[in-house]
Amino acid sequence: MVIEGQPIYTGTSTTTVMNPMLIAEVLSKSTKNYDQGDKFLYYRSIAEFKEYILIDQYQYHVMQYVKTAKSQWLFTEFEHESTTLSLQTVDFQIELRDLFEQINFAENNED
Repeated sequence: MVIEGQPIYTGTSTTTVMNPMLIAEVLSKSTKNYDQGDKFLYYRSIAEFKEYILIDQYQYHVMQYVKTAKSQWLFTEFEHESTTLSLQTVDFQIELRDLFEQINFAENNED
């Protein structure tokens, strides 16, 4: 999670930040649909929220959603180990091979 300025919390708790501009999440089999559906719908209601990164832990696959000036979302998929993911809200780039370094996909796909 990336926040610009001071975090704004919900209630008296300091665990739920209400003003993220970027959120990156690793998908699991049990939460994948929720993260891409209802959770993303909720995140889009946050005015400061501008970028959402979803990382598949079972294969080279990253989904990037970037809010445009017209409050639309640009979707880009990255699926090859030599592809470079460039974040839009912060100055950061990484090749998927580096992002997934030391991940054994065969081990992760075992049930």
